[in-house]
Amino acid sequence: MKNKINQILLKSLFFVFIGLLSSCDFLSVDEYFDDTLKFDTVFTKKRYLESYLWGTAGQLPDESKIFGHEYAPGITAGDDIFTVMTSDIFKGMAFTLGQVTPDDLKGMDMWSSMYKIIRKVNLILARMDECEDMTTLDRRSFLGYAHFLRGYAYYHILMCYGPAILVGDKVYESNEEPEAYDTYRSTFDETVEYICSELETAAEYLPVKVSIAQFDRPTKGAAYSIIARVRLHAASQLFNGTDITRFYFGNWKRKTDNIPYINEVYSEYKWALAAGACKRVMDMGTYELFTVAKDANTPQLPENVPTANFPYGAGNIDPLKSYSYMFTGDEPFKNNIEVIWGRISGEVANYTQQSFPQYMGGYNGMGVTQKMIDAYRMSDGKTIQEATATGEYKEGPNDFTSGPRDFSDYHLNGSIWQMYENREMRFYACIGFSGCYWPALSTTEGGFKQQTVEYSIDGNAGKYAGTIGDTNYTPTGYVLKKYISSYDAWKGQNNERYEKGFPIIRYAEILLSYAEALNQLTTTHTVTFPSGEVYELSRNTEEMANAFNQVRYRAGLPGLTQEQLSSPTEMFEQIKRERMVEFLAEGRRFYDVRRWGIYEEVESEPIMGLNIAANKNGGFYQRTVVDNKEYRNRVVDRKLVFLPLSKSEIRKVPLLDQNPGWY
Repeated sequence: MKNKINQILLKSLFFVFIGLLSSCDFLSVDEYFDDTLKFDTVFTKKRYLESYLWGTAGQLPDESKIFGHEYAPGITAGDDIFTVMTSDIFKGMAFTLGQVTPDDLKGMDMWSSMYKIIRKVNLILARMDECEDMTTLDRRSFLGYAHFLRGYAYYHILMCYGPAILVGDKVYESNEEPEAYDTYRSTFDETVEYICSELETAAEYLPVKVSIAQFDRPTKGAAYSIIARVRLHAASQLFNGTDITRFYFGNWKRKTDNIPYINEVYSEYKWALAAGACKRVMDMGTYELFTVAKDANTPQLPENVPTANFPYGAGNIDPLKSYSYMFTGDEPFKNNIEVIWGRISGEVANYTQQSFPQYMGGYNGMGVTQKMIDAYRMSDGKTIQEATATGEYKEGPNDFTSGPRDFSDYHLNGSIWQMYENREMRFYACIGFSGCYWPALSTTEGGFKQQTVEYSIDGNAGKYAGTIGDTNYTPTGYVLKKYISSYDAWKGQNNERYEKGFPIIRYAEILLSYAEALNQLTTTHTVTFPSGEVYELSRNTEEMANAFNQVRYRAGLPGLTQEQLSSPTEMFEQIKRERMVEFLAEGRRFYDVRRWGIYEEVESEPIMGLNIAANKNGGFYQRTVVDNKEYRNRVVDRKLVFLPLSKSEIRKVPLLDQNPGWY
């Protein structure tokens, strides 16, 4: 009888608790009541606490989900990738088509889930000392990971929604009055400072390196690198008191005190903070760009590329393999010294099927835009405009190459369009074009390996070549081949794929971010970090070149010219283009065009490709605007800088202001 009464009491308390949380969904937690019953156990032993900690970490979003079923708008929400596949799968498409609303975020509502993580971390920090078998070393480890998790949860809120509600160390217990949950958002800058503070604290305790078995755990370098990314984001034109800031956010103020959510006063010091944060990662000496040594198949470098050993030139490396093997699985991802933090990803491995033609077992729909094709340079570093002026670049209807070429284990067919001849190595690593050779070496069936793939209407991967669905075609005449190894196959006997990794953040980003931040400085700034490092920072062109040129040399390209380095405007253009190419399909472009304040400009440009409705010899090789309703229905609106807060959150928390433009 006593047990029955206890069960009734527990059920009654449960429903009372649920009623309280209904006033504030952003602090609710699935199975919180069950967690509460277990707390006395969780905090008694180190191994229980460790399980609870990593269970909490497991609730973070999978950063590699950018190719479909995204937790936030992915690569299909940008101007470099375009697909006509269903927006139910590709959430980025739903975002650009205006299907996301405060009533329906299409599965991309992270706000409440991040606060679940934050609340759990707060519980860990409040009660971890109850573990009697925890050593001082254990405590340091738990502190490091807990503060990292909390800072990283707020990071996701910042990137997707902007200003957050900062709850500090507060643990919202089940007996709180509903009014306790009604609070307001902090400003953008306050959110940035809190994230950086949490990650600085985490870095005090996190290890510099982890074992292969713990590969996916964050390190000191990961904490420092996320700080660098956040600092660069906050220093950028959209969020740093420029005319762009006022254009986008001029009327967005907190209703409780009329304070602007985004600071309207420019601060050059923010750029210095970003530069210093990058330099601190560089000075760790832990990371360097990944390279593969040259061999007999490595092509000769153009005359204007330094032949010194990397990182002072490209004389001893194979540029194609050095870039490509980071993503394809041809080299073990867990041993990659460029990856500051990453994960082995089944999501990326499965994505590769989206690019394979249907007859080879794929869906054929991950289309790369002509804008992206044009962004790649020639092998000697010229832009296609510069190479056109010298006659080195052609794209006339009859401009085709003669014989085939083989280099760096890459086979370039003969009789391909000259647009694709003599391009930089990252082009061949990433782009599937008409006439491109697909090895698919893991299968032993001849009909599915060593294939030449054509995207014209009469081609084997043309719009009507497949038999599954009416959206399984590339609308641009190109597909994304990054992450696809020559070994990978999706059809045929013995077909297999290599294991894939996804870099959450890698050293190339730190180098390019450092150059970008230095480029914005007009005077000398002193930056002191909580970890003790002090940096004197100014627009030092030698420093900028040393960082930026490493990325160029690794791709087999020449470095910056003195003319480019001397002009902040021209240097910024070089940086924008380099990031677009270097980080294709890594999820950075979506955030870059927003923080630079060029989102509306670049997204308003027509999405171009080739004429996929024409035969190979009847007009296919002609630039054309994509002819598809998903393109015609795309929405360009400044409110799409952020995701909206769910309307249910706004109703439950009266002080919670919605993001600008959303109602």
